[in-house]
Amino acid sequence: MAMILGNGTVVTGGERPEVLADGAVAWQGDRIEAVDRTAALRARWPEAELVDARGGLILPGFVNLHHHFYSALGRGLDPGFAPRGFGEVLEGLWWRLDRSLDAQAVRVSARLTLAACVRWGCTTVFDHHASPSCIAGSLDAIADEVAKAGLSAVLCYEASDRNGHDEAIAGVEENADFCRRRLAHPTIRGVMGLHASFTVADETLAATARQRPAGVGVHLHVAEDPLDIRVSTALYGSGPVQRLEAAGLLDDRALLAHGIHLSPDDVDRVAAAGAVLIHNPESNANNGVGRLDLVAAHRAGCRLALGTDGMGSSMLAGLRFAFLAHRAAHRDPRVGFEVHPGLLAQTSRAAGAFLDQPLLGELTAGAPADIAVVDAPPPTPIGPDGLFGHLVYGAAGAAVRHTVARGRLLMRDFELLTVDLEEAAREAREIAPRIWERFRALPAPTR
Repeated sequence: MAMILGNGTVVTGGERPEVLADGAVAWQGDRIEAVDRTAALRARWPEAELVDARGGLILPGFVNLHHHFYSALGRGLDPGFAPRGFGEVLEGLWWRLDRSLDAQAVRVSARLTLAACVRWGCTTVFDHHASPSCIAGSLDAIADEVAKAGLSAVLCYEASDRNGHDEAIAGVEENADFCRRRLAHPTIRGVMGLHASFTVADETLAATARQRPAGVGVHLHVAEDPLDIRVSTALYGSGPVQRLEAAGLLDDRALLAHGIHLSPDDVDRVAAAGAVLIHNPESNANNGVGRLDLVAAHRAGCRLALGTDGMGSSMLAGLRFAFLAHRAAHRDPRVGFEVHPGLLAQTSRAAGAFLDQPLLGELTAGAPADIAVVDAPPPTPIGPDGLFGHLVYGAAGAAVRHTVARGRLLMRDFELLTVDLEEAAREAREIAPRIWERFRALPAPTR
């Protein structure tokens, strides 16, 4: 039976979005049937249930190309020292937290983050996971939570030699096994995950290349901080991009998070390979590591996308921050329109290639029925030319009213339907002391 989401302003998404006042989207099963005026679709499907947008913006479901579900239990955690740089942030906070996670914590962290995704209208998410104390089966556990929540996801485990080579190979095998079993899954797939070049030995890169199934990509951090380039070169003789290239992992299935400190030659190599460079502006600002020059990467021909790196799950907030940070860096209120208005569409297009969904991120017949309604009725005229302004200056600060993923209502009138956030938060509060106790038992960086 068809359903209709209407009485709002439809923004179709894609490279050249159209704007339709008093618009609606009709779908059956997991596919969109039509986009038209609300009255026209109701006349065509008189028996269809109407979900009322109440004047809000009806947008394609948002896509996050780089998230960290496991970071959910780090909120409010005091690492016990003041990190002096990015290396100490990793060693003293995140590497201690991920080593403290057990199987229950992996599930609860995923559930909390998935709930946040639904609340912010994010219907497709790429997670980059780490739990060194429980590697085997961790991706299946996360996939189970994703399926219950109703989202689409591409998952991986970040294999790393930072705790020893046996652990790195266990991470590679977890990835390869999960990927092989999910090659044709309609909504949940895998890629080969790596942490960052400076924590990954040549043997681990080779094992990743050897074990990855045909057509499967790789997802890792690249040049988030100069540390990655400096240590990679000192230990292995070349920087992250060159090492990926030598291992046969730099191609159009490579997802490279950050890329802030890549040289112009590295950026050219990334562009030539067709790899995706993922901008994570809020996380980069939080860690004080710098800012990716999106314009330079765009001019070099890079495929670009947007992620949050675990900082949050609102893609509109991330887009707004990316835009304002770019202006602040250039001290020029005229800039920001060369790349940023197309960033959400580019992110969706990149994700669609990994899920065999070329129409992902568009509201059009035949596309996945992934829809978000932002509770931001336009107070002024809205059209394609002024759409970006409505998004960053209005919608980015508004709540999401409805979230639909593959035709399934995940949130209706601000009420979560597939994840019990109150129960997840209660369970998280119960287990957090145990996780934090393990965290504090691990050594912090010494001065």
